[in-house]
Amino acid sequence: MRVTIAEIAEMADVSVPTVSKVLNGRPGVSAGTRERVAGLLDEHGYTRRGGTRRIGLVDFVIADLSTTWAHQLIIGAEAEAARSGVGLVITSTHGRRAANRHWIRQLSARKSDGIVLVVSELHPGAEAELARLNTPIVLIDSHGGADSQAPIVAATNWAGGLSATEHLLELGHRRIGIVTGPEALACSRDRLDGYRAALARAGVEFDPELVVYGDFRVSGGVAGAERLFASDDRPTAIFAGSDHQAHGVYLAAREAGLSIPGDLSVVGFDDVDLCEWVAPRLTTVRQPLADMAREAMRMVLELGDPDAAEVPGRVELATTLIVRESTAAPRPNRPGLG
Repeated sequence: MRVTIAEIAEMADVSVPTVSKVLNGRPGVSAGTRERVAGLLDEHGYTRRGGTRRIGLVDFVIADLSTTWAHQLIIGAEAEAARSGVGLVITSTHGRRAANRHWIRQLSARKSDGIVLVVSELHPGAEAELARLNTPIVLIDSHGGADSQAPIVAATNWAGGLSATEHLLELGHRRIGIVTGPEALACSRDRLDGYRAALARAGVEFDPELVVYGDFRVSGGVAGAERLFASDDRPTAIFAGSDHQAHGVYLAAREAGLSIPGDLSVVGFDDVDLCEWVAPRLTTVRQPLADMAREAMRMVLELGDPDAAEVPGRVELATTLIVRESTAAPRPNRPGLG
């Protein structure tokens, strides 16, 4: 039975990308490691993948297809697929953690040239299962971030959290709530850390009571805002960790009889189409979703090309603050002005 790259990596006590570098003659591997891996490849008769025929397909796996967030990613992936002359197969995990046996079997049967994963969580051992397919893999903004063995494309989440909070501070807000994403996700923690850094730079004491973890969905924004509104000293502004959560904050504010931005300023994160649909239009941090998908597609195709340049382990694309009508200076004589 033919040995896999994952098995060679385990024998050599290195990562799958390291074995791939040795196979394709790329730099970034020490002489001793290269010799050890090459010896195991020779011993087990493994031949380089680069000599195989390209299928002309890339699998794009995403947890949920129903959001405008997903739509922007798919637009970017399709544009790069068309430019590169390959087909795109889109698969949804329907919110389940990757990788379940059903779609791994599908991926194996198609023998695609690459896989781009847009998932919040990889269940334990999923990367090893995927590595056995001997197919290049790139992740987009995945849970765990730098702990992954596969290359990752992400946004500058920390800088985005910083710019959102600095904007509110510059308007005069001092009691700023945050409804971030799930605590387990690296992007949620990064946005929260950016928020905390902005407060520290402005000399505003961090209050853990103003931090709520959500789920990046409208329901999470509603629940998070209701919790913050229940405080005797409610915030004058809320930074939501996604535009959908910001929409939830809008709904909760309306239910509470609060006007935006008169009583409450709101900032989102992503800059999906929703930002232009809500009233007032939403100030947000633009995450370059389409560009992230394009970059991931480019990287995964280069991983399968032995003549391509070395692919970096992590790429972060810049976020940008987009100011619209949902933020303004707090009203005078309101609590939380400092």
